Amino acid sequence: MRITLWLFVLCSLWSCKTIKQTSSAAELLRIKSMMTGSFDSSAQEAMDSSYYNISLHMYEIWEDQPGTWIYVEQAVSAMQDKPYRQRVYHLSIQNDIVASKVYALNEPERFVNKWKSPDFFNDFTASNLLTAREGCTVYLQKQGSTYHGSTKDRECKSTLRDATYATSIVTVKKDVIESWDQGFDDSGEQKWGATKGPYIFKRL
Repeated sequence: MRITLWLFVLCSLWSCKTIKQTSSAAELLRIKSMMTGSFDSSAQEAMDSSYYNISLHMYEIWEDQPGTWIYVEQAVSAMQDKPYRQRVYHLSIQNDIVASKVYALNEPERFVNKWKSPDFFNDFTASNLLTAREGCTVYLQKQGSTYHGSTKDRECKSTLRDATYATSIVTVKKDVIESWDQGFDDSGEQKWGATKGPYIFKRL
C-alpha cells in the first residue's frame, strides 16, 4: 500500500511537471508569433508629427538552440540601412511571466539588415556575439489576449544624452507592439525618448 501511494505521488508530480513544461512552451510559441515580423509606426506619425515613422524588424534566430532568441532592428523608416538600435532578445517563462532578456551585439555593424537572413547568425554563438544588458530585462504579464510589462525600477543603466538609467514599457497585442523607451538622470529628469506615450508599431 505504501509503495503504491508513493508511486501515485511520484506520477502526479511528474504529470504536473510535464503539463507545466507543455504550457510554458505553448506560451512562448504564442508570444513569439505575436512579436516576430516587420512593423512600423507610419500610422502614428500620420496622426501626430511629434512621432517619427520607425521601422521595427523582429525575427527569430538560432532556432535549433535552447530557448527563443529574436534579433531586433530599429531604424527611421527612410534610413533602414542605418539602424539606431540592434538587440537580441531571449524569451523565457519565469513564474508564469514572460521574461525578455536584452543583449547588445558586440559588432552590430556586421548584422545590419540581417533580419532578412536570420540563418546568418548560425555562424555565431551567443557567448561570443552578445553582451547582456543587465537590469534591462522586460517582464511581460499576460492580460487576456495581450501581454504588458516593463523593466524594473532604475535597474537598466544608460549613458545616452546624460541619462543614468532607462525604462521600457511594452505591450504586445495581435499585430501591434507598443513600446515606450525613456532615459532619465539621477534626479528623474527625462533626457531622451517619447514624452506623450509609447510608439505604436503595426504589423506590415
